[in-house]
Amino acid sequence: MSVLVLRLAGPLQSWGASSRFTRRTTESAPTKSGVVGLLAAAAGIERGDDERLAPLAALRFGVRIDQPGTRIRDFQTAHHGVTDTSMPLSERFYLADAVFVAAVEGDHILLGDLRAALRSPVYPPYLGRRSCPPSEPLVLQLHEGAHSIEDVLRTTPWQAADWYRRRHRPPDRLTVLREASGDESAGTADLLRDQPVSFDAGHRRHAPRTVVTDPVPVPIPAGGPRNVHDPFTALDSLEEEGA
Repeated sequence: MSVLVLRLAGPLQSWGASSRFTRRTTESAPTKSGVVGLLAAAAGIERGDDERLAPLAALRFGVRIDQPGTRIRDFQTAHHGVTDTSMPLSERFYLADAVFVAAVEGDHILLGDLRAALRSPVYPPYLGRRSCPPSEPLVLQLHEGAHSIEDVLRTTPWQAADWYRRRHRPPDRLTVLREASGDESAGTADLLRDQPVSFDAGHRRHAPRTVVTDPVPVPIPAGGPRNVHDPFTALDSLEEEGA
């Protein structure tokens, strides 16, 4: 078994698990269905191809909250394309300025193919919605061998943005949300209905999955070296000039 590690960051993210009608909510962290959808899009898997989706859905999933972001609400209006009739006002919720470390565990060959697909995607990846593109780097590392999701999410360096580290005191712990292992009791785990079964546009299906919450120490001291693309650096310089 191997583990593929992703850094999910961008101006906006939205990870819905139970949206209804005109109210489109977001979870506080990426969902498995959303991340599997990102991987499937990069690999060129069509929405109705449940056979090719199944190996991705079977991967074990976990995510660490490195920078929780801020929940914001957006109101959207629309008009019918033919009659020009006004459609109902809808609410859409997003996470702004959030950073997560997500990991999937499974067969090394499959994960290697997914890493290659993310570097040269068939369809552009996005963070829950098409209006939410990711910043770089999206792929952090592919761990081969005996590594588990628990080990990877405990040791991957803290990925919070530089501006966030400057403005906030480092937390004592980071929150990890992961699926229970095969030999682990799920008695204290939560259930979330976001295990993808089908992404068919006419009949999307999701099953429940277990979610275990683990607090882990921050893997590196605050302000440790990072070499990533941060689009908000330019905004920081503007703030300093206007101060």
